[in-house]
Amino acid sequence: MLDISPALLLVAVAVFLVMLVLLNKMLYRPLLEFIHNRDSAIANDYENAGKNTSDINAYQEEAERIIREAKAEAVRVRADFIQEFKDAALKKVEQRKAELEEEYTAFLEGLDKERVELKSGLLAQMPLFKESVQSKLNQI
Repeated sequence: MLDISPALLLVAVAVFLVMLVLLNKMLYRPLLEFIHNRDSAIANDYENAGKNTSDINAYQEEAERIIREAKAEAVRVRADFIQEFKDAALKKVEQRKAELEEEYTAFLEGLDKERVELKSGLLAQMPLFKESVQSKLNQI
């Protein structure tokens, strides 16, 4: 019925073993090495992604710090500008006040001069007024 040939069986086992060795050497080892390398690359990428996340957080914190400093600097510059503007305006007001004070003093001096001149002119004209009043009274 079934004839088992020992030579053929040995050849089949030999071909099978040779095939196992060849497949192991040419297919399984490179395939396992590729899978191992891929797993290592994925783990490395995952680790780098974690580092990138921490780097991003650090950069974001630094950016927020820079923005806070810039806002503080802007507030300081604005306050300095406002103070300088107020100082300049106050200086102009004081200067104008001094000018007006000088003009007022000069006006008062001129007014005093005119008062004295008017008084002396009236005093000089007083005898004429007295005569005029006397003549008017005499006419009445």
